[in-house]
Amino acid sequence: MAKDVEAVVESSEYGTKDYTDPPPAPLVDLEELTKWSLYRAVIAEFVATMLFLYVTVATVIGYKHQSDPNINLTDAACSGVGILGIAWAFGGMIFILVYCTAGVSGGHINPAVTFGLLLARKVSLVRAVLYIIAQCLGAICGCGLVKGFQSAYYVRYGGGANSLSAGYSKGTGVGAEIIGTFVLVYTVFSATDPKRNARDSHIPVLAPLPIGFAVFMVHLATIPITGTGINPARSLGAAVVYNHETTWHNHWIFWVGPFAGAAFACIFHQYILRASAAKAHGSSYRR
Repeated sequence: MAKDVEAVVESSEYGTKDYTDPPPAPLVDLEELTKWSLYRAVIAEFVATMLFLYVTVATVIGYKHQSDPNINLTDAACSGVGILGIAWAFGGMIFILVYCTAGVSGGHINPAVTFGLLLARKVSLVRAVLYIIAQCLGAICGCGLVKGFQSAYYVRYGGGANSLSAGYSKGTGVGAEIIGTFVLVYTVFSATDPKRNARDSHIPVLAPLPIGFAVFMVHLATIPITGTGINPARSLGAAVVYNHETTWHNHWIFWVGPFAGAAFACIFHQYILRASAAKAHGSSYRR
């Protein structure tokens, strides 16, 4: 009886908006291959990831050039955008591109995000595989554009490639990538939660903002450790185009860490937070 009263109160508080979770996406949906909407979404992921890598890697290269003591003899340490500016470039581009592509592809722009949503059965395996391929190809093309426009600087300043910084162990690098990706993918799940969308109509419009801020904050914390991967496509694109031995040495970190972080975020949000919420409000929210 108390639960029923609580359900009525909560229902009236949120305008009697009941909701039903969308059905899980089929694991293998071959019929999806016959739909133009899938290929349109794949193209959107390719273009978005290409633009993301072009702007962000160009920002990294530009900062390293401006802060090079061999070029700027006066105050190299205070020149350029700094780590804060690099973090803003990554977070700001994610905010912009998620806003632009969310209605077409969902605005993943990251294989780890796609992997997490696949585990949560929000996308099919077919769509996830095509997304990841498009994201990786887009990242390679984006880095290729930077190298094409700034070939001398690109090679001189490391191509914006991720690598484990001196003084940090591989375990620390993997841990940083796991935690950073967990923050990002957990934010994605929370910002796109259908229950929140049912309660507050403005949530879908604002979703790109917390996702972009999550990327920004994670970069502030992990740039000194790994250069911040949390996006296997970003790490792969820079590594392929720069193609230096040191870049490939610990490249596995930037796949294992993000995929593990995405899996943990999926488990935490879908099977711990949402499961407990469904049990507490089972009479007012149907699952």
